[in-house]
Amino acid sequence: MDSADFMVLRRLCQWRQENRHAALITVVHTWGSSPRPVGSVMAMRDDGAVVGSVSGGCIEDDLIHRHTGNPWPRTPQILKYGIDADEAHRFGLPCGGTVELITEFDPDPALLADLLESIDQGRLIKRELSMKDGRVRLIPADAAQALTRTDSLMSSVFGPSYRMLIIGAGQLSEYLATMAVFNGFSVAVCDPRSEYASQWSVPGVEILPGMPDDAVNGFAPNARTCIIALTHDPKLDDLALLSALHSDAFYVGAIGSRKNSAARRQRMIDHLDQTPESVQKLRSPVGIFIGSKTPAEIAVSIMAEVIAMKNGVAGA
Repeated sequence: MDSADFMVLRRLCQWRQENRHAALITVVHTWGSSPRPVGSVMAMRDDGAVVGSVSGGCIEDDLIHRHTGNPWPRTPQILKYGIDADEAHRFGLPCGGTVELITEFDPDPALLADLLESIDQGRLIKRELSMKDGRVRLIPADAAQALTRTDSLMSSVFGPSYRMLIIGAGQLSEYLATMAVFNGFSVAVCDPRSEYASQWSVPGVEILPGMPDDAVNGFAPNARTCIIALTHDPKLDDLALLSALHSDAFYVGAIGSRKNSAARRQRMIDHLDQTPESVQKLRSPVGIFIGSKTPAEIAVSIMAEVIAMKNGVAGA
């Protein structure tokens, strides 16, 4: 899940454990353009304090106005914003945008704590909300899935954040790690070269010891993992990429020119028992083409491609 949404759940749990009235508000449907995607969440306390967002700000203001100082319902409530052009303009929605929200009041703090513990432990959990009485069930899930809603039930799967493993601790890696953290990824870096690893300066990023291929295997890549090799050194990159290509990682990339990237693919076919099909998953040259020249620009191109593939953008 997005790290911002995780922060929302953590703050909501804290408020409820303090016996404060608080609500969880979820985007459940959008039509046309909308500022926040389906599944986005926001928490609101009874005094109007808010964490997270469901729009650019105007909807949040209306929600605070509706519920601050007024009795709170016991059952979940459905609200739609932007039904006509005048209302869309009033709430700052893009042209034609409509947003449907579900507000649930005073969620059980014990269940919120259980949900957060499951996420912390890397487990996927389906959270089912009864629209009739507001009761919540937590069910172990095998795979991520989009939010669904019927007249009687809202169901969404929560789980750990997306992860990025970077091979190489150079300047480009520092820019990319910074952008990945900013975009909600949990980031780790592996570089056995002490002259690089000892100079790492990005806070909140785990430094993994040992050889990169061992780091990839220890990282246990899943469908929420991306692995990017940035050392330019075949001795470090190739075996790590080999392990990554045979994992469930949704994105595997390596830096290099078109010529060097072609040579890497051929090297993996000739010496590492790969086939043209098995190396097809490798994104190299890494990143989308934006004419980037500097390390910061190259990091932007890589991060853009990772996000596009994470979001299922065709042609990424």
